[in-house]
Amino acid sequence: MPGRRAARLGPSLRGGDRLTAATSVLTGARVVLPGGVVEDGRVTVEGRSIVADDPRRASTRDLTGHWIVPGFVDIHVHGGGGASFSSGDAEAVLTGIATHRRHGTTTLLASTVTGDLDDLSRQAALLSELVEQGDLAGIHFEGPFISPHRRGAHKPSLLRDPHPSDVRKLLDAARGTARMVTLAPELPGGLDSVRMLAEHGVIAAVGHTDAAYEATLQAVEAGATVATHLFNAMPSLLHREPGPIAALLEDERVTVELINDGVHLHPAVLEMAFRSAGADRVAFITDAMDAAGFGDGRYLLGPMEVDVVDGVARLVEGGSIAGSTLTLDTAFKRAVTVDGLPVADVVRALSANPARLLGVYDRIGSLEPGKDADLVVLDASFDLVGVMRKGSWVVEP
Repeated sequence: MPGRRAARLGPSLRGGDRLTAATSVLTGARVVLPGGVVEDGRVTVEGRSIVADDPRRASTRDLTGHWIVPGFVDIHVHGGGGASFSSGDAEAVLTGIATHRRHGTTTLLASTVTGDLDDLSRQAALLSELVEQGDLAGIHFEGPFISPHRRGAHKPSLLRDPHPSDVRKLLDAARGTARMVTLAPELPGGLDSVRMLAEHGVIAAVGHTDAAYEATLQAVEAGATVATHLFNAMPSLLHREPGPIAALLEDERVTVELINDGVHLHPAVLEMAFRSAGADRVAFITDAMDAAGFGDGRYLLGPMEVDVVDGVARLVEGGSIAGSTLTLDTAFKRAVTVDGLPVADVVRALSANPARLLGVYDRIGSLEPGKDADLVVLDASFDLVGVMRKGSWVVEP
């Protein structure tokens, strides 16, 4: 039984967070707080949590010349380290989690790929065990309820309309751990499924869709609150047919996912979307598949074969982009050094905004007393040099 197997896994496979924190006070760095950047700041950690600063504490670590930012939150990621979250194997899933933790992602959803409903239900049973263990923040079902015209790297024969009974089957299989479902709202049953998801407290995300502008507005009115990898796998923005992009960008209730890897989006398009939506409505994601943090080669994304060459993943048949090999530390550095975005805005997109979206901002997403001690240490060039999760070093600076 997959759940029992997950429960028996030893500490070495539990996401790579078993190093003991070597210090309780981090000093000297630029610390990004909700109110802005504090020069020569201090972060005090006690046990698993951030606490109010106590100047009497003697155990300190000098991080002068560095940045301390909140741990990253990825709401859309399929795997990493050579392992897939859709594999049905707990050890593989934990390998993927550990890979992304080493790159600063201290909280993530496990995203699935289109499959048969029974197979997805079996995956959900395993993943829900890992949510309950605290390794994952939840499950994101990307497909099979998506448009065949905008399927991307999803197998066409496995796609189906989003009838609420089928969507509910996956929610039931996840046993309360499903946090997001991506669907095409223009398909039969789409709007009813959006309403059902909203009623059950599950995020309805518009993606892999051929919806017109008006149909997208209807989905938002029905309760959709996320744009799955905006621009990708949806109609382009045209001056007479604005399509879903304009509708999703203009509505303040919608958080837009952006893949900042330099492949999925031109820098000018990313900047335009960021400025249009505003820093409080963007969530940078990876949409990463197995090759993230692992290397080039041939992989499976669900049932589809993928070739990764020079870090770019494409389907063997057809050549469509098949997710990314991105990690969020790379997305952070690119956003600051290439896109020229303010560090505080990038922190919102990587930490605070997705944490609020998941309803866990009271515990993570910012460096404040009482929250989990999830943080990332970056050097002056914005390269990652340290990761702490719940007070323990995953990567010790």
